[in-house]
Amino acid sequence: MYKKIAILSGDGIGPEVMQHSLQILDAIAGKFNHRFEYLEASIGGAAYEYCGSHCPDETLNICEQSDAILFGSVGGPLDQQHLAKWKNCEVNSILKLRQHFNFNINMRPITIYPELIAYSPLKSAAISNGLDMIIFRELTGGIYFGAHELTTSNHQREARDVCTYNETQIQNIIHAAFKAARARKKQLCSVDKANVLATSRLWRELATEIAGDYPEVKLTHMLVDNCAMQMIINPRQFDVIVTENLFGDILSDLAAALPGSLGLIPSASLNHQGKGLYEPSGGSAPDIAGKGIANPSAQILSAAMMLRYSFDMHEEADLIEKAVRTTIEDGMVTADLAEDAGKAASTAEFVSAVKENVIARSEATWQSRKKLDCHGLHPRNDEHRKST
Repeated sequence: MYKKIAILSGDGIGPEVMQHSLQILDAIAGKFNHRFEYLEASIGGAAYEYCGSHCPDETLNICEQSDAILFGSVGGPLDQQHLAKWKNCEVNSILKLRQHFNFNINMRPITIYPELIAYSPLKSAAISNGLDMIIFRELTGGIYFGAHELTTSNHQREARDVCTYNETQIQNIIHAAFKAARARKKQLCSVDKANVLATSRLWRELATEIAGDYPEVKLTHMLVDNCAMQMIINPRQFDVIVTENLFGDILSDLAAALPGSLGLIPSASLNHQGKGLYEPSGGSAPDIAGKGIANPSAQILSAAMMLRYSFDMHEEADLIEKAVRTTIEDGMVTADLAEDAGKAASTAEFVSAVKENVIARSEATWQSRKKLDCHGLHPRNDEHRKST
């Protein structure tokens, strides 16, 4: 299978983590007879340096030509945010991409590996067997996209931010969450603030209506403040969560801290047509850029999500995810998760270990299939393999 992937490395640790992570995609391509063409484009401060725009038209054109977008990170040092290169960098880059392609469905899987429970800020009793949940966040509506006004009235400063949602925006994200819940544990928690906000009352009303299309899924409603508390007290009660833009922004960042490092959390943003943007949840971390110590797990796992959701390459995605977990189980972790900094793996060493596990696992799977073929239990599909 041939796919074109827009590569937007961005700023800070983005370029180094991205380039290392592409080695994993190359290994997958070699093992499964795929061909990935990487179309590189500038974004964020890196783009501003050469053209005066955080998200130039050239970058949008490359993204439009691609089958999916693999995004790194954008932004600069906190003490330089007043400079034109960094001012509103994230808004002008990632939000512009979301608006341009109408990426309205954001998915952030939260996984706590049992081997890393000690690094979670939660008590081990609350996550004794690890954690596996996913948060669906609506991306194109709500208060972030309403009017924002800062005015003066009666000699006092006033501010106003408008939150608006329509039926279609809400229905799209809720259907996506129900489908995910149906494929998992068949439970969905819809989060709102229906006791106060009109937009939340519409949200809850539509969620309840749509639940009729998914009778096998148990729908529950929870107020956002209670959800934040429950996520700390008993996060394992959740499997799939769906919520609006602002609440999702806050809750998904809270949940991303539970595994102990943002370097472990990938994310995907999809539009109604299935085009996707995939990015790690952590920032550009300019303080460690160029030192070769950044955790590449989130970038690698974002690539796995791309294979799964944009290319329907489920076996390949599973292989990457298992390879990352095996690497961690073997005790190979970067500085953000190492008890002894002197024994921490570099970015390159971690990626190399993941790549070795990808190759080892894929070879083992292939040998297993050959044995099954010999016994007539697993018909080979060489014709399909050649055609892809």
